[in-house]
Amino acid sequence: MTHSELDKILNLLYDNKVTPAEAMKKLKRFPAEDVEFANVDHHRAIRQGFPEVVYCEGKDEKQSVTIIKKIVDMKHPVLATRSSEQVYAKVKRFAKNAKFHERSRAITIEAKKIKRTGSVLVLSAGTSDIPVAEEAAVTADIMGSQVKTVYDVGVAGIHRLFKHSDKIEKARVIIVVAGMDGALASVVGGLAPCPVVAVPTSVGYGASFGGLSALLAMLNSCSAGVAVQNIDNGFGAGALAHKINSLPGSDK
Repeated sequence: MTHSELDKILNLLYDNKVTPAEAMKKLKRFPAEDVEFANVDHHRAIRQGFPEVVYCEGKDEKQSVTIIKKIVDMKHPVLATRSSEQVYAKVKRFAKNAKFHERSRAITIEAKKIKRTGSVLVLSAGTSDIPVAEEAAVTADIMGSQVKTVYDVGVAGIHRLFKHSDKIEKARVIIVVAGMDGALASVVGGLAPCPVVAVPTSVGYGASFGGLSALLAMLNSCSAGVAVQNIDNGFGAGALAHKINSLPGSDK
């Protein structure tokens, strides 16, 4: 354990935010808890500001639920992505405040009331891009950012975007989710005074190559200040946007 990690636990203890028993529990479980099929990283929140996120796709229900339960036991907030209603039903048995976000297939659990700050704006080019956009929005929200969403404002009807120019100007960071040609990211990048996180989606006809066309278009954007995430990676976009939004001066 590093001195900085120990100092954080001690500061929580001194500020009466954790009891001595809770502090000892955190120390005992450092750095990870072996549950046979996974090593749950209980101190990621100390290092990075948010606990380990559970990626449920590819895991069976028992594996996902067990990992989520371990995080809940540490009184951490929970974000489980690409989950199912079946997993949610089992999680609900031990976490009554768990929420299932149907469009993004994410489960969130607030360990305590979150004070959300700053301003993250999530835009989607089309309605078909909403599941990925929602994953980004849910991620930034549970991590502590104030999030607004505007959907179906792609370049095929660019006037729809201009109606929201005030939101674009006031945002601390903008997430743009788009499939097909991925052009919306470049357009927003040319309008916005803040960083833009672009997310290509696998939405589109054959020549979109499962999102590769949108990915390359975003990587080749001529607009300055556009950062590109992987195809369909709404979680990565939400996490990056929250980190940018949480920098000093994020409150507006």
